[in-house]
Amino acid sequence: MDVPGLAALNKGGAAEVDGVSCPSAGNCAVGGDYRDRHHNEQGFVAGERHGRWGKAIPVPGLAALNVGGGAGVEQVSCGSAGNCLAGGSYAYDGSGSRYSSFLVAERGGRWGKVVDLQRDGDVDSISCSSAGNCVAAGGAAGGIGFYAFVGDAFVLQERAGRLGPVRFIPGLRKLEHFGDPAVAGSWVDSVACPSTGNCAAGGGYRDKGEKNHGFVAVERNGRWGKAIEVPGLATLDKGRNAEVYSVSCGTAGNCVAGGSSGGRAFVTVERNGRWGPAMPVPGLNALNNGGSSAVYSVSCGSAGNCAAAGSYRDPHRHWQPFVASENNGGWSTAIPLPGLAALNKGGAAEVSEVSCPSAGNCAAGGDYADRSRHHQGFVIIERNGAWGRAIPVPGLRAQNKGGSASAFSVSCPSPGRCAAAGYYSNRPHHYQGFVVAQIH
Repeated sequence: MDVPGLAALNKGGAAEVDGVSCPSAGNCAVGGDYRDRHHNEQGFVAGERHGRWGKAIPVPGLAALNVGGGAGVEQVSCGSAGNCLAGGSYAYDGSGSRYSSFLVAERGGRWGKVVDLQRDGDVDSISCSSAGNCVAAGGAAGGIGFYAFVGDAFVLQERAGRLGPVRFIPGLRKLEHFGDPAVAGSWVDSVACPSTGNCAAGGGYRDKGEKNHGFVAVERNGRWGKAIEVPGLATLDKGRNAEVYSVSCGTAGNCVAGGSSGGRAFVTVERNGRWGPAMPVPGLNALNNGGSSAVYSVSCGSAGNCAAAGSYRDPHRHWQPFVASENNGGWSTAIPLPGLAALNKGGAAEVSEVSCPSAGNCAAGGDYADRSRHHQGFVIIERNGAWGRAIPVPGLRAQNKGGSASAFSVSCPSPGRCAAAGYYSNRPHHYQGFVVAQIH
């Protein structure tokens, strides 16, 4: 279904849902962006309570800040039903090229006014361990033009509903070898908090030689330790570019991170507070003959039981999604997502997100190119350790007359009760946001 009320806001015809979070079955929140009648990008949020979606609303107060017409909600996370935190960025100057980050909180089912972090950059990830206890993370921009994304990785704590100050993750400047701030910098791609005060973050940093590296950092009992380069990554990628794209934790001190290093997908595991060396995803070389690959999303149903999902380029140079599972601390061989090759006749598929509410029970979503090379959204379910077949998002193909759709975000509060959200094109270059629920 279309996000209720979004079409009325989306006069400029370019809306999408970028994040969905469901703390319990039938209670979710989404966030994203749309174009208003003046073709300015604006951010929106919408909530589901007891299985019924309310209307999308503009982020309260954001339009007044967004003078450059480039705003959107990038991430949303909910600690409990009706208690969520969303964040993203907005353009604060008339050129539309300078962006600042913001947060907005939902309390008791009501969204409050936007909080301007007054920090150039973007909120890229949010994780809430309980209502009013969240961590937001991202990158603070430090340059302009080509280097506009270069700056400093930051985190911001919310405790008992109160937002603290923006803090930079310690240790990153040393990893960057104190390079020129116009070249060297860092950013967070993902943060995961299994309990209040205990989180893990991952992302990338650029050194003075303009090479990217992947890092992880851990918060224990409310205190962030120094960021470290993912152990073994320099050996794995032989000095080529690397980045951590996703982090998930089964319990405090037991996490998994995944990403890409030198064009090869990798995972690294934290056990009892200690990160092990990065390892290539098992079996992936057999699928892609050593070609390009990346882990885009990881999710842990419990400590030692996780899933890593991403994409690889097959010998025909087609992009195909894969998943690999960690069971009781051991990784299985990566497999192509079942059923997707039959859908992906256009040879361009990727998985965007995987969500695992318990060990062996997950859902994932993404997109593929059909025989007409139109992009369609898909979802796939794992039950009791066995993956089913990928299917097109029910009802989406008929709506997607413009040929561009994706199930961009997935959230599962319990096995068999998931939600996916994303976008489709009801005519060429005209986009709408959707949500879909797994009902059994």
